Amino acid sequence: MAETKQKKEAPKKKPDNNNKPDSKKKKRSKLWLWVIILIFVWWFNNFTLRINDSEITGSKVKSTVRLAVISDLHATKHGIKNKTIFEAVDKEHPDVVFFLGDMYTRQSEWELIQKPVDLAEMLTSAGYPLYCVTGEHDYDDRYVSELEKTGAKVLSYEEDTIEVRGSRLHIMGIDNVYYSPTFDLNNAFSLDDGSFNILLAHIPNYEKFADFGAELTLCGDTHGEMARLLFGLGPVYDSEKKVWFPKLLHKELDIYDKGCFSYDGGRMFITSGIGVYPAPVRLNNRPEIAVIEVKPKG
Repeated sequence: MAETKQKKEAPKKKPDNNNKPDSKKKKRSKLWLWVIILIFVWWFNNFTLRINDSEITGSKVKSTVRLAVISDLHATKHGIKNKTIFEAVDKEHPDVVFFLGDMYTRQSEWELIQKPVDLAEMLTSAGYPLYCVTGEHDYDDRYVSELEKTGAKVLSYEEDTIEVRGSRLHIMGIDNVYYSPTFDLNNAFSLDDGSFNILLAHIPNYEKFADFGAELTLCGDTHGEMARLLFGLGPVYDSEKKVWFPKLLHKELDIYDKGCFSYDGGRMFITSGIGVYPAPVRLNNRPEIAVIEVKPKG
């Protein structure tokens, strides 16, 4: 008889334990990817500059006037560079540039205070008329003096009138960090009927500015409340009213955070500014230079 060949049993496979380390590596890779994404989103929201374009009409301008608004720089060693800010402004070719205060943080070293002075020098050297008001941080006498040496005009309850391509601009500036119940701009200024009247004020005060009635009031200070919801749903927290999600949960409140707010005969515009004071927690509210085009009505 032919020998029966017995088939050898195939050796049993040992469990492959190498899959577990691979799985852990994939999880770590995904974690690092999310960390990188979050860091990029944080950096993009806090340290990249945007131009916020707005357009309004004015019956007292004969041709389009372009205004560039810079505010709340809160100069730091590692923030957005002067060169970046200057180049962004220069690209827009404004007719007038405004500083609206808090360009450095109170008690800063002179090295940081010098930064907005250097920025002013860059702008005035390039031929841009520059008008400034101070805020609650940048009121130091030496800073104001150095700004004026650059050719900038610092307005502390002062006014000036300039002509831009056939249009007269009457520019007024105040340096209030507090508004008393009896505050009334009509005691300090008179509107010029033959000019487009512009009021510069670091801290917004809608009711009082509406009573005064300049065609355009420019303000800073709010920083846009730093963190904002998507889809135009407003700030996460309103520091003036001290409420969370004010435009969602407190619709009865008037919230003046950033953007354009109309009143009879004019409007108040609030820029969220450039700096990240007191901490870099901007969200959906990137540092901005506001560029406002004032076009002839009709």
